[in-house]
Amino acid sequence: MIAKAPWRRGMWLLAGLAALATPLSARAADLPNKPIKLVVIASAGGPTDLVARLLADGLSRRLPQRVLVENRTGAGGNIAASAVAHAEADGATLLFTNTSHAVNRVLYNNLDYDPVADLVPVTVVAESPMVLLVPPNSPDRSVADLVARAKREPGRLRYASAGNGGALQLVSLLFLRAAGVKMEEVAYRGSAPAVLDIAAGRIDMLYDAGITAFASAQGGQARALVVSAPNRSPVAPDVPTVAEAGLPDATFSVWQVMMAPARTPPAVITTLQSATAAVLAEDAVRRQLATLGVDRIVGNNPAEARDYVAAEVARWEGVLREAGVSVQ
Repeated sequence: MIAKAPWRRGMWLLAGLAALATPLSARAADLPNKPIKLVVIASAGGPTDLVARLLADGLSRRLPQRVLVENRTGAGGNIAASAVAHAEADGATLLFTNTSHAVNRVLYNNLDYDPVADLVPVTVVAESPMVLLVPPNSPDRSVADLVARAKREPGRLRYASAGNGGALQLVSLLFLRAAGVKMEEVAYRGSAPAVLDIAAGRIDMLYDAGITAFASAQGGQARALVVSAPNRSPVAPDVPTVAEAGLPDATFSVWQVMMAPARTPPAVITTLQSATAAVLAEDAVRRQLATLGVDRIVGNNPAEARDYVAAEVARWEGVLREAGVSVQ
């Protein structure tokens, strides 16, 4: 075998490093030469908005374009989603949405866009757990206790929701189906007033976001029975998962996803996903996401993201139809 000259080895090494260092900047030329708008379905200050803003800041550092957040709330995220679905498909207008996107075809029969056909996932960004809470003076010390009481008193126990299609309703319906029990739904405008009623014992069960639920439990306003996610939370490692409690079919995570108009060129989608994955790999970003209650950072490729969202759409449409949730 003929040994390669040292200078050739050096040139090959530099070429390899250059190939590793330049793909993102080279692909960034696929993006439009104007600011990118990230349209968020939630109001400013909430978990979805805060994750979107963290991501937008990171993307603005990595792309030639600035990424600006625009909050467009209403109709379960459909106002924002419709605007992006009808936007120019050049990568300059993106949607930042969450689990509610998977149920809109069932809940709304007058949409001016198709949530599946007119929008394509770029990447699933993150997953966050929900925590099942009961009042601090509840007789239920475990999921088994709660389920047994619900079976003894069918339809008499009350659970909190934040209206059709929200995470509080979805995870609760999944739990009731897995447990084979019925409860009365009490709708609230968000989880904050429901937490007050759990603390006072006016409702029997509430699923709340992990970041606030653990604070309620640690402060004595509620008792945490299980975590909905596949794994225990490092914030409260003594709280079992719902699968460990005997209901694996009630496993649930709130997910957040970046989407683009369906006609967006694949090269643009790939560039956006690569930049997003790079942001999500930053240590500082990961630490900040953990403070927002995120327990799994995803950043998967576009094909994986499409499969993920398609599976979630099929899952939740089935749950809502089986529960008889009305179409609006």
